[in-house]
Amino acid sequence: MEKNQIKKYGDRIVSDQAIMHGTPVVKGTRVPVAAVLGYLAGGETVDDILRHHPHLAAEDVLACLAFAAALADYEVYAL
Repeated sequence: MEKNQIKKYGDRIVSDQAIMHGTPVVKGTRVPVAAVLGYLAGGETVDDILRHHPHLAAEDVLACLAFAAALADYEVYAL
């Protein structure tokens, strides 16, 4: 995983055993990264997500995408 990828989401995505057993979430929330990605995969727009989760920012949604991209890239090279 490249350092520039980490910077894209590092300040917005956290994983802490005390919060949802370490599931990656948007910082300061209990909204899992996987849920945000699921909304996007289901056809919801960033605006739709922000309407349903007004405590999130567009940058949070983009951080979730950057996290997924970095993870997918890591998984490919880890095989």
